Amino acid sequence: MASELKRLIDQVSREKGIDRQTLIHTLEEAIKSAIKKRYGTRFDLDVTFNEEFGEIEAFQFKEVVEEVTDPEKQLSFQEARHLDPEIEVGDELGIRMDTDTLGRIAAQSAKQVIIQKMKDAEREVVFDEYKNRKGEIVNGIVQRVLKHAIVVNLGPSEAMLPIKEQIPREVYRQGDRIRAYVLDVKKISKGPQIILSRTHPHFLIQLFQGEVPEMAEGIVSIIAATREPGSRAKIAVVSKSSDVDPVGACVGMKGARVQNVVQELHGEKIDIVPWNMDPAKFVVNALAPAIISKVIIDQANRSMEVVVPDDQLSLAIGKRGQNVRLASKLTNWRIDVSSESKYNRKKQAGYQDFLRITGLEEELADRLYENGITSLEEFNEASFSELSDITHLPEETLQAMKQEVLDLLHKEPVGDTGMLQESAGRQIPQEVAGENPDDKQVVDIDPHTGETINRTEEG
Repeated sequence: MASELKRLIDQVSREKGIDRQTLIHTLEEAIKSAIKKRYGTRFDLDVTFNEEFGEIEAFQFKEVVEEVTDPEKQLSFQEARHLDPEIEVGDELGIRMDTDTLGRIAAQSAKQVIIQKMKDAEREVVFDEYKNRKGEIVNGIVQRVLKHAIVVNLGPSEAMLPIKEQIPREVYRQGDRIRAYVLDVKKISKGPQIILSRTHPHFLIQLFQGEVPEMAEGIVSIIAATREPGSRAKIAVVSKSSDVDPVGACVGMKGARVQNVVQELHGEKIDIVPWNMDPAKFVVNALAPAIISKVIIDQANRSMEVVVPDDQLSLAIGKRGQNVRLASKLTNWRIDVSSESKYNRKKQAGYQDFLRITGLEEELADRLYENGITSLEEFNEASFSELSDITHLPEETLQAMKQEVLDLLHKEPVGDTGMLQESAGRQIPQEVAGENPDDKQVVDIDPHTGETINRTEEG
């Protein structure tokens, strides 16, 4: 057993890369625990590995006394004298345990410790490997399909693809091959837990990086990406070389490169957008293929109002608002899309007067204009039944609005002094009586080229 145990420790340390002293220490603790479990916990034990003989030694320590009252912890002076002639009362004497009993315990413990250490070492190797692969794409085989996740066999380990990281309507069966993005690697008691994703925007980025050689060379880069997994995605690309078209590089000859990515994502549509440092131009690119005629930039609130021809409104917004929503995420700007007719309407004094009425929002102002009511005077002259049919508001609310309209009509502007005057003659500063919006930048866009043709400040 002696030489066999030493040989086993050396072999496991060498083959599995486990530190020899760590293995010995763990083995000593395991044997100590096994002895206490078998003979009781009151033993005062010391277990060590004898390097010279290659064996485990266990000593039970007892106090030398004149009269024994606790045999498990005490030893009579006469017995102690037989073991050590120089012993004195009050000393502690270590008594070596029976080698036959210890041999069986050591063999059993050594087996358990080495098996456990091998498992721990393998888990550590897997963790070290995959923690450095976080953010990469891995290939695996579907091992089990559970209600909450798919278990993927990666070879040396298993990974989990949670249901929230799966592309909607994708169906996998046991044995299917699967590619996914390493989202996270966690160390838990059962070993490393590898979390995969097929919905993360970086999965899309990694797929393009694998298809486009110009990205590997550092010429073309993806600045941003956003997805609604299984439906549509947008990526913003830029090139360091004027000779390389970033969009063309991603599309590839006859669309081969982008089609490979689309096929991996099971038909997800991908818009490849050229990035531009000018935020207005970037937003115009992001809303393609819709034609944009004007962009109003509110830098303070990081928002833009995008004006499009009336026949381009539904295209710019997209199905269920998808196009404008993805463009907003891609550019990191809040985007509101308006038709040219609505934008021109909003510039009219009568429309702005409507917005001064409490509770009358743009949607209601649009309805009033569409039904021929374009000023406060016409609103005041309209009947309650007519206004109710248009706005769907109760009569009490309309009465309050009409009273507010009368108050506004009684205020008359005085020249260009920047003041408003009530019928009683009291003057009110305009910045208090009305709105004082922040300055905005209006950018006109050439509908044919999409380029900026004019920039003005709007107060």
